[in-house]
Amino acid sequence: PGASEAGSVGPFVTPRRCHTVSRMFSFQQGGWGASLADMLVRKCDVLNRGFSGYNTRWAKIILPRLVRKGSGLDSPVAVTIFFGANDSALKDENPKQHVPLEEFAANLRSMVRYLQSVDVPEGRLILITPPPLCEAAWAQECLQQGCKLNRLNSVVGEYARACLQVAQDYGAEALDLWTLMQKDGQDFSSYLSDGLHLSPKGNEFVFSHLWPLIEKKVSSLPFLLPYWRDIAEARPELSLLGDGDH
Repeated sequence: PGASEAGSVGPFVTPRRCHTVSRMFSFQQGGWGASLADMLVRKCDVLNRGFSGYNTRWAKIILPRLVRKGSGLDSPVAVTIFFGANDSALKDENPKQHVPLEEFAANLRSMVRYLQSVDVPEGRLILITPPPLCEAAWAQECLQQGCKLNRLNSVVGEYARACLQVAQDYGAEALDLWTLMQKDGQDFSSYLSDGLHLSPKGNEFVFSHLWPLIEKKVSSLPFLLPYWRDIAEARPELSLLGDGDH
């Protein structure tokens, strides 16, 4: 709501699930979460656990409700953690969502450690930095909402670098959207619908860079249940019962 984007943990991809704590719009038509789910049909369930406007301070508290230790079939094969755009809000203009840089990094570390404690090793984690902020477009959005510009791209960059450092410290993978979207000085405004949230083109950009990281974690997983041409016609139960992986 308001001048916020969703913070997220997920998607989660488990042997039958992939968790993503993702932006609130990731499962809209053309959203990067929806694209992941489409690519993983009959391999994994992709779960969106993004909450509009959340920061890492709140996400750290609710994470145990979102991901719990369970059987092997419930253990995610991949988890994305996508925060920073809300945490990096300017304290004077948006104190409710703002989280100091040091606390932001500590919260990410806490979430990584918790996931490790519930059998999600660092090799299954992907930390995603916030994308860059288009200040001109977001300033117009803030003006329409009756407030001052409450984020700066340079500050978002500090949070992106902190996210990368946490990933490096724990041996997790990282997707540096902040840098990639600004590579070679390109105009990144088309990746954002209002200067902050991803546009359809931005969702496509995220998916195109995230999918290779997810694919290598799920490539060995078999399809659930046989292709229809492979089902035994006379005795379909031979094909359809059992563990469902053949």
